Amino acid sequence: MTITRNEAVELLNKYVKNERMLNHCYASEVVMRALAHRLGRDEEKWGLTGLLHDLDVELVNADLNVHGIETEKILNENGIEPEIVEAIVMHNEFLTGKKRHTELQHALAAGETITGLIVATTLVYPDKKIASVKPKSIIKRMKEKAFAASVNRDNIMECEKIGIPLDEFAEICVNAMKGISDRLGL
Repeated sequence: MTITRNEAVELLNKYVKNERMLNHCYASEVVMRALAHRLGRDEEKWGLTGLLHDLDVELVNADLNVHGIETEKILNENGIEPEIVEAIVMHNEFLTGKKRHTELQHALAAGETITGLIVATTLVYPDKKIASVKPKSIIKRMKEKAFAASVNRDNIMECEKIGIPLDEFAEICVNAMKGISDRLGL
């Protein structure tokens, strides 16, 4: 690894200022670490992939036509290994026109996407605490297309492409995010 987590956090804070977006990146990091742990993969590599995946979102005003291009440049300039860079670019299939094909790519697409559904579900609970959220609630909300309508359910279902059924995937991700509930303010 050519970058430490502390260096990655510095890089993230250089480009991302919005607190909600930072929280999304931190949530994506812990989810990716948990998925790596479950699959016996490199937790540091997967965590950094989650942490840095939206590095250019503010630079490009969340324009999916270009989201990922600036991140790719920044990460390459910082010597980030190609597998991480490729997974980050591929999390926006809209940009690439290619299909995700590696375990890391599928994990990032599913993992970073489910964080939005988990946050949205948490916010409808009376106490607005992630500690109250049960994985089965996430599964229920997956079926409600009007709930958190911008969350791409197909991306979340890519969990099955890495060998993790949806119910287990939801449990892993909710539990991971519970571990940083203070950071997330949930």
